[in-house]
Amino acid sequence: MNLLKKGNRLTIVVPCYNEEAVLPETVEQLTQILDNLIKANKVAPESRILFVNDGSKDKTWSLVEAYSHQIPQVTGLKFSRNFGHQNALLAGMTIAVKYSDMIITIDADLQDDVNAIPKMVNEYYAGFDVVYGVRNNRDTDSTFKRNTALLFYKIMGQLGVEMVPNSADYRLLSKRATESLLAFKERNLFLRGMVPLVGYPSTKVFYARKERYAGTSKYPLKKMIKFALDGITSFSTVPIRLIMNLGIVLVFVGIGLFIYTLVQKARGVVITGWSSLMTSIWVVGGVQLICTSMIGEYVGKIFTEVKQRPRYTIEEETYTASFKPDNS
Repeated sequence: MNLLKKGNRLTIVVPCYNEEAVLPETVEQLTQILDNLIKANKVAPESRILFVNDGSKDKTWSLVEAYSHQIPQVTGLKFSRNFGHQNALLAGMTIAVKYSDMIITIDADLQDDVNAIPKMVNEYYAGFDVVYGVRNNRDTDSTFKRNTALLFYKIMGQLGVEMVPNSADYRLLSKRATESLLAFKERNLFLRGMVPLVGYPSTKVFYARKERYAGTSKYPLKKMIKFALDGITSFSTVPIRLIMNLGIVLVFVGIGLFIYTLVQKARGVVITGWSSLMTSIWVVGGVQLICTSMIGEYVGKIFTEVKQRPRYTIEEETYTASFKPDNS
């Protein structure tokens, strides 16, 4: 294994939204992991932990500020408002890439096992630019969440979207992999699908996902559905083609029913068709609304992209100031 090359800095990017309950434990565990890596000469002493405060309404940012004064490795970045989990990850990587040789992203809730971080670093030195943290089981999920997650990965695979099953946003990226990812300029972010598009040698590190240490989940069912829909519509036009195929099928069904009606009339069979007529109206109307909504999803994404608004606004950040001028 190729051990430390001079300047191999690691930055651990941690998006935070109302995480005051878990943050003290997160800081303790991550700093311990980072200290151990520094002592083992696996990463440079200038390595950092970057907490990205995504518009939290609790004391998350004040805690990050306090820890940054106590622990040199702890730094922070504060959004002016809530811009979303994916933008928080992207902002952290954008700030850190200039000063880092490798970046690890991990959520603050400690469900992802921090002990997988040294394994990821080892894989980096083995020559891999992308190291995915992959769950070896879904025992902590409810039956509903487990089955819907498996269905989502299956659908994405059928749509031709390359993803790593059972991996979330817990991963290591080398400097060049991060720079390639940041070259993707779309506003509708779905990093789980974007990272595999970067290419470069990749591997997996398996770990057991834990229960949330404290606080509540920031991904309720409504957000999960929106996230899944964003993933599908950001990476595939198959739903649009399905709508066209559905329209063709309905046209042929309508022609068939018209012919059937003429035949029945010629045979003198006249049946009052109020029920079937109303059913047809409701069914076709529902299909039209669904199709219009699906097209609207794509139009809405185009609307977002063409406005070219900033993905996020940074109010404060202490990361770059933590490096001396001669080390930057």
